[in-house]
Amino acid sequence: MRLYVLARNPTDSVTEGFLPAAHGLGLDVTLLTDQPDAHRRGPAQEILRGLEILECDVRDFRAVISRISAHHSPGAVFTNSDHLQTGAALAAEYFGLPGKDWRTALRTKDKAQMRRHLAAASVDSVWSAELSAGQDPAELRALDVPFPCVVKPREGVASEDVVLVDGPGELERRCAEIQTRRPGAALVVEEYLAGELCTLETLGDGRVRHVLGGFRTEVSPPPYFIEERMTFVPAHPEAVTAQVLAQLDALGVGFGACHTEFVVAAGRARLIEVNYRAIGDQCDLLLAQLLDIPLFEYILRTHLGEPLPSDLGARTDGRARLDYPCARSAGTLTAAPRSCEVTLGGVRLTYRPLREVGERHELHGTNRDFLGVVRATGTEQAAVDRAVADFLAEHRWEITP
Repeated sequence: MRLYVLARNPTDSVTEGFLPAAHGLGLDVTLLTDQPDAHRRGPAQEILRGLEILECDVRDFRAVISRISAHHSPGAVFTNSDHLQTGAALAAEYFGLPGKDWRTALRTKDKAQMRRHLAAASVDSVWSAELSAGQDPAELRALDVPFPCVVKPREGVASEDVVLVDGPGELERRCAEIQTRRPGAALVVEEYLAGELCTLETLGDGRVRHVLGGFRTEVSPPPYFIEERMTFVPAHPEAVTAQVLAQLDALGVGFGACHTEFVVAAGRARLIEVNYRAIGDQCDLLLAQLLDIPLFEYILRTHLGEPLPSDLGARTDGRARLDYPCARSAGTLTAAPRSCEVTLGGVRLTYRPLREVGERHELHGTNRDFLGVVRATGTEQAAVDRAVADFLAEHRWEITP
């Protein structure tokens, strides 16, 4: 059976998670991408020898359907990319294959549509407004914008160009800056939702849905929202989880993996965004290890039309934390620890660099400022926290202007 994987740039989720899982399931894999050279230079073909990589404008579902139609018959069409969920869903539907509802994929990717849909369903109402591509930010002055507010691309990812603003003048300036960097992008302005930032990770087959746990997220100081630390939560309070699941139900989410970000204040859970895919930034790799389940295989099996077991057999005693050392200035990385993996006192700690020594980068104010990932798992949170803190204290990351 042939699995078509749609991807843009290489990611750890695909190269270390889904490709090995596809191999384990005995699938023939064709990777469709608009960046074939990046995948050929990366570790993908080493991880899955004989991987077929074909160039395709994966942002256009018509090009995807055409490329597949002219090639081998598909058994499944899958993507873990935020940008490609709607196109992959449309392609799967075209070939009569299991997949996500393209309408749900669209309304979760489009942050303005998500707000409208939740409000229309009387589930939650968040003040928001759209600024279309090229629209003058000065027009926002005619609206009763609640300050502070958040500006973000309507279809953005990874905290890219997400910023907190305090007043009308700053709002106009920030919108104009983002429009300069993203001339074709629509923006969303919405009320700032205060509270503890959390995630909920779910996996479903359209019939049954499993809650895999979640994370508490610590972000950088305002005005940006860079995720600097993730602490695993085996189970959020039942009432909180129920509220989040009700909002996902209203959106139609229930097939495959979903990574949902929300805030909790005074017991009320409110969605920040819904990423209709597995969590990234190596959190999915950690989850598979922590829960001791073939997570990536389970996700692929749903797209092959196989039902999930009623009990995944996941461990419940695991504790974990991820830290992301970040660049604080533009420049060249001149010192950083190497990749390593150690086990001390019952804690398994892994460090993976995300930027090579000698590389020069500008400061982005996003997850692109990550220098590496420290992830640790164990059965006692205090021991896990101590292991990560000791690792960070013992190593240094230096950037030379």
